[in-house]
Amino acid sequence: MQENKEHKNRLAREKSPYLQQHAHNPVDWFPWCQEAFDKAESEDKPIFLSIGYSTCHWCHVMAHESFEDPEVAELINSYFVPVKVDREERPDIDAVYMLACRIATGGGGWPLTVLITPDKEPFLAATYIPREGKFPGSGLLELIPHIGNLWKEQRQKINDSASELTKALKEEGKDNTGPVPDRDILRLATKGFQQNFDRDHGGFGNAPKFPSPHVLLFLLRMARREEGQDCLHMVEKTLDSMRRGGMFDHLGYGFHRYSTDKQWLVPHFEKMLYDQAMLALAYLEAYQVTGTELHASTAKEIFNYVLRDLHSPEGVFYSGEDADSEGVEGKFYLWEVSEIRENLPAREAEVFIHAYNLAKKGNFPDEATKQLTGTNIPHRLSGSDHTLAKDMGISRKEIRELLSSSKERLYNIREQRTRPQLDDKVLTDWNGLMIAALAYGGRILDEVEYIQYAENAANFILDNMLDSNNHLLHRYKDGQSGIQGFIDDHAFFTWGLMELYAATDKEFYLQKSVAITKTFLNKFRDVDQGGLYMTGNDSERLLFRPKESFDGAIPSGNSVALNVMADLLASGENGELKRSTKELIQAFSGLVREYPTGFAHFLSGLDKAYDYL
Repeated sequence: MQENKEHKNRLAREKSPYLQQHAHNPVDWFPWCQEAFDKAESEDKPIFLSIGYSTCHWCHVMAHESFEDPEVAELINSYFVPVKVDREERPDIDAVYMLACRIATGGGGWPLTVLITPDKEPFLAATYIPREGKFPGSGLLELIPHIGNLWKEQRQKINDSASELTKALKEEGKDNTGPVPDRDILRLATKGFQQNFDRDHGGFGNAPKFPSPHVLLFLLRMARREEGQDCLHMVEKTLDSMRRGGMFDHLGYGFHRYSTDKQWLVPHFEKMLYDQAMLALAYLEAYQVTGTELHASTAKEIFNYVLRDLHSPEGVFYSGEDADSEGVEGKFYLWEVSEIRENLPAREAEVFIHAYNLAKKGNFPDEATKQLTGTNIPHRLSGSDHTLAKDMGISRKEIRELLSSSKERLYNIREQRTRPQLDDKVLTDWNGLMIAALAYGGRILDEVEYIQYAENAANFILDNMLDSNNHLLHRYKDGQSGIQGFIDDHAFFTWGLMELYAATDKEFYLQKSVAITKTFLNKFRDVDQGGLYMTGNDSERLLFRPKESFDGAIPSGNSVALNVMADLLASGENGELKRSTKELIQAFSGLVREYPTGFAHFLSGLDKAYDYL
């Protein structure tokens, strides 16, 4: 569907790359703002709330199918006031309505589609909705008029649904306090990970598989205990499988978002800054424990990618790269066997094809039909340099030399393709993670350059995104800082500062860590039930004040805060901090006991804190 690029809606004035992607839609989008809710109130319409992010493949699919389609747009504009939200800019809004989706449907994901009243109460929630459904009423063309008629003719039914769902939202997460769990909780979590571990392919559970590096960091801590050997095996197996699989970009480095299969072969191709940071930390700590050089070289390759492709002129780091290019997911990264033979000398081509498991029929399946497409994801899940050298009758040294040459050639050829779109907003929390990874990497690998990059990024944020009261802002884009910082911004950035202190021994970073920790304990603390809210006490009031506890794709703000506070206790801070640390642990004690494997990073912090409580 072609958009009218001359037409612009209100999103054209926004900084978010995701909102900018929808600035030319025929849908009359509002950003999240009071004007939209005033309009909904005055015109007696519900809100069509759509939440996503710029590198999300299925967000693009729904946009191309529906939001660029004049027929769908006309229906949305007629029956609703449409509002677009970038979940990476406003994780608080996303947290509220994603919880509504999970309560209503049992699942979640993006794009997130929520129908809400002018009072912001949700009455219907879903993820991706097709333009036309396979079943009656399941596509937007049918659903929108149906909801519009219900709104006019059966309003009480909608109001009852909204009230019931809103009540469930406000009740969620209450009464999880309890005493500090004893050390047996660490063993229970470890046992849970052992039971869920895929011993054939590494990772946990079945498809899709996420890297979950905070789980690996927890298991590395546990590897020093009685379960040590198996914990270390789970970590090494997972790190090795991810590095060999299609989730790793073998030409340009860095990791894709997650694997759609259990073998780590077929990824969703977006590359996110937070994944690079957390995975670098996992590979670095595994290297420190085992001395395995592949772990160190993988961390270096991650940094190579980040410093080349996600590093801004100001010295901070962009958010990520898209999965799609030219409207096709993964197109930038895929190869036909004929392309390899056309672009490499014959001997190099054959070595590369065999080493990276390329096939004429391809190894990349179409997502809808599951049929092979004739294109390939380079990977090394099977075979080794030793086997390859034996099969081809050449030495392993020559294999390595030929592969090094061919990878460089193919990388340069790939750079001539249309690149996936860069999400060039700068987020404080994700930069905090990368600062931590670079500082830790510089210290472990004795690479002063990494520490300097980390210092440059930290100093930029301190100069441009921190006010005189040690309150952080969340986003920097096009020379402007904005959006009040969340708990993740304050906790993750403090983690980065603590790693810089460890790497440089500069007291300034420790002092700033203490100051920002005091700020987030005052600004985000739940004085009634403990723990830290996502939003500050002066932030916009939503239906409820979200408080994230579970560790998801990245650790929660509460988990990182606990680790930071435990590290500060270890550095000599005490008194009030000790009491606050104990309160934070007690706030989630009930949930941790019920579902310990959902709190891997929290448990890492708890393990650190035991000696100081």
